[in-house]
Amino acid sequence: MTGIFKPALLVAALCAAMSCLAGDSAPPAPLPAADSAVPGCGYVATLSNGFAIRFDHRHTIQDTSRLYLTAVEDSYVDVPSEQIVALEEEKLPAAPKPAAAPAGLRSVVSAASDKHLIDADLIDSVIRAESGFNPQAQSPKGAQGLMQLMPGTAQRLGVQDAYDAQANVDGGTRYLRELLALYDNDLVKALAAYNAGPQRVEQYHGVPPYHETRAYVAKVIRDFNRKKLAQRKQPAKPAAGKTARAKPGKAKPSS
Repeated sequence: MTGIFKPALLVAALCAAMSCLAGDSAPPAPLPAADSAVPGCGYVATLSNGFAIRFDHRHTIQDTSRLYLTAVEDSYVDVPSEQIVALEEEKLPAAPKPAAAPAGLRSVVSAASDKHLIDADLIDSVIRAESGFNPQAQSPKGAQGLMQLMPGTAQRLGVQDAYDAQANVDGGTRYLRELLALYDNDLVKALAAYNAGPQRVEQYHGVPPYHETRAYVAKVIRDFNRKKLAQRKQPAKPAAGKTARAKPGKAKPSS
């Protein structure tokens, strides 16, 4: 296992995973080119499975539409063009300031990220979807704490107190890592299993046809993407007090 899991590279899997749940659909309507960014505007591609993807511009590569999430073209989603049933231009509102996890929770999430090699922003998005950052949250089905661990799952993971933030986040992140390994880093299946259980993913050979689970998967990925897009728009800040100073007699020859 090398490096931290980067689900931004797997967002395209959402389209493929959900497409098997869509029924027959009409042939796609002619689409605008959307091949260049328009200042203050963006595009929305509606897929045959009912999901929508907001993007900056697209390039068509044979039968595939590459939807660039930002103008700099360093993040994109490849979608079969035939799955796009509508494409509209929309005026972009002023971006709201992304809600952040409570300050005291950041170190807990960071520690779990480092230990289990999962992007801290993904952990943050799962916590937001599961409990809204409420460490005392309990679902009607009995799921507990920040990452809503069921008692049996918590016991298997060695989490003695599911309402303890550090123990809950560490256990929930470890469980998410186990699911990612089980599904060969397929983020959509891993999130679906986290929500509905691995047995349901196996039963339906993918994302179960439950509205709650489909909405949950989309919510986590959408929130994660929002964080990453907001980060890319922020100007780089020079590190204060980090200027290197050469010490006389200590310089090493460049290799």
